[in-house]
Amino acid sequence: MKFIFEVHLQEGFKAEDYADAWVRASKIIQRSPGALGTELHRKVDDPKVLIAIASWRSKKDRDAMQAAHSEKIDEIIASVAPFIKIKRIGEFYDPQWVVNNVSD
Repeated sequence: MKFIFEVHLQEGFKAEDYADAWVRASKIIQRSPGALGTELHRKVDDPKVLIAIASWRSKKDRDAMQAAHSEKIDEIIASVAPFIKIKRIGEFYDPQWVVNNVSD
């Protein structure tokens, strides 16, 4: 499953600053059972908007990580919280329909 959220950076706060905190928190989260990786993307036409995608073996695994609660992760998130706004997009199943590069 995928957990997806959008990050809006406040004026004067750089994507690289958020990415630093995001990588530090992600490295801790990725030690959790069922964690399958994370990605952070910058929006093409708006460098102040990022999208994060976390991949998990199951929703149950992600929920277990959340329930375990890490003070270190909370500390990292709190360090950037004043400079960002998070919009949760949601939780999605892995793709059921995929079309790869098709040449006619």
